[in-house]
Amino acid sequence: MASSSTPPLSAKTPGILRRAATPAPGIVHLGLGNFHRAHQAVYTDAAITSRGGDWGIIGVSSRSSALPDAMHAQDMLYTVVEISPEGSTFSVPQVHTDAFVAARNPDRVIAAIGDAATRIVSLTVTENGYNYTPATGSLNLQDPAVQHDLANCISPGTPIGQIVRGLQRRARTHAEPVTVLSCDNLADNGHHTQRLVREFASMLPAAEAAETLAWIDSHVSFPSSMVDRIVPATTDQYRMLVAEQRGYADLIPVPAEPFTMWIVEDNFIAGRPAWEAGGAVFSSDVASYEQLKVRLLNGTHSLIAYLGALSGAATIPESVTQTHIELAARSVLKNEYLPSVSVPAGVDVDAYEEQLFSRWRNTALGHRTSQVGSDGSVKLRQRIPLPALQMLDDGRIPQLLALTTAAYLSCIAPLGGFNPGTHAEAMEDPARPLLAGLAARSRSGRELAGMVLGDHHLLGEELAQRTDFIERTGQLIDIIHSSGPLAAIADASDPSPHAAIGSTQ
Repeated sequence: MASSSTPPLSAKTPGILRRAATPAPGIVHLGLGNFHRAHQAVYTDAAITSRGGDWGIIGVSSRSSALPDAMHAQDMLYTVVEISPEGSTFSVPQVHTDAFVAARNPDRVIAAIGDAATRIVSLTVTENGYNYTPATGSLNLQDPAVQHDLANCISPGTPIGQIVRGLQRRARTHAEPVTVLSCDNLADNGHHTQRLVREFASMLPAAEAAETLAWIDSHVSFPSSMVDRIVPATTDQYRMLVAEQRGYADLIPVPAEPFTMWIVEDNFIAGRPAWEAGGAVFSSDVASYEQLKVRLLNGTHSLIAYLGALSGAATIPESVTQTHIELAARSVLKNEYLPSVSVPAGVDVDAYEEQLFSRWRNTALGHRTSQVGSDGSVKLRQRIPLPALQMLDDGRIPQLLALTTAAYLSCIAPLGGFNPGTHAEAMEDPARPLLAGLAARSRSGRELAGMVLGDHHLLGEELAQRTDFIERTGQLIDIIHSSGPLAAIADASDPSPHAAIGSTQ
């Protein structure tokens, strides 16, 4: 931590070149976390610096006051620390005009979205934040939070509820059009968000629903985007680094890797910042970039995290530098994920793969396996089913995708008598209580896989019918539990007894 004599970061801190005028707010961002502050905010800062515009960001935290309080204490400033083995670089974005907590000020969220000056509502709320049922893609109507928001127009608590209630206010006041921009790791996230917004609106009382839907259809756009940057959690290590090298105390610095990418569909009904000034790429083929990232990067990243945690690795670099884990990661990327991806024009897949492994080896960043492995019940649903089904339809069992699933379940829902280790235990997952209950009733990995994948459709209804995949996942769970992750990797990497399948239905 910084010493008590280190001056706090503020608008008066020497060395920070302040703009002549603070931009007026034009963006409301739901999900004021580290990723947003190291990604969209950085691009927006570059856009305003290059071409100006009233694109200030109002940041909305869901429940925690830690970030909003710290940002107000620091004149809405914070440090982005780019970490690499070669050293660190520092920058201070100047784009946030306000920050507050939605749970404390639900009416303020509606007012901000409904304000005529707001032209973009963006989100980084993670896959869980959309309150939908992965099996159907629809709103989870059993969720008390969704039920509350449908019944309560004044204090919505879910992002979808907040957006719809804010759009209703715009419709009533005849405000200008607005763009809703998802920046989360969801396939086709623009249309996904649009579908949930329209579904929520359609469940309002009939007259209200018809009016709201008509206004949304003519006044709101929902572009898709693909975001990519590794952004670990803030720790005292980074606070100390900022204090030592910059000479001021920052309560909320954001560590990030040097690499950053943003692919965006250029469908902004009310205008947008010049994000290309920060390196954003506007493309009509966002879906191909999404596939590349969600499967090759995120899917492989998950396998590295689960195998690493089970092997005692606290961080992704510790995990991927274990030869057997690296070989498994390269195999799942190249042989099981890549065949399902439509590679965007101009992308060199071999170079992309090497770039990924270089990023994962960034020992200075130290991305934790417990962080990457969290929320697997939602994340893996986005990553595994389509490539797995493609291989199964070709008559081959996806060995490493089955291993990813087995390693995930071994981390989150171990069978009795198996200790997955502290890093696995630190993973957060909304399905952990359910899965742990199923594990307690299971006598083997095969039974657990059958209940989780077959009965409860963890990876979707189609994979729930693929008994060969379920059986193979169960076998690998049993190997992990009896002989450890290295033995499971060896078995999955030498699949001669399991390579071909018979009936897949």
